[in-house]
Amino acid sequence: MPDEFDPQAMLARFRARAAAVRDRGLPPVEGPERRRFMEQAQLDYMDFAILGDAEATLAHGILTLRVDLRPPQESAGES
Repeated sequence: MPDEFDPQAMLARFRARAAAVRDRGLPPVEGPERRRFMEQAQLDYMDFAILGDAEATLAHGILTLRVDLRPPQESAGES
């Protein structure tokens, strides 16, 4: 693991990937391939967005990502 690893930069890259997936157009495919492409794009966006929203800590060489998946009304009052 390089000493210059920056967990916040990693999270920024995941946010950028989520935005890229969200904003990219559909290729000229039809039928089942189009549906599969759209489903995969939705999964990719969700995965990248979840990681991009994580709180990252790096302590003693261990990267910990904390992700609050509760609905906003349940998580708003807690830290």
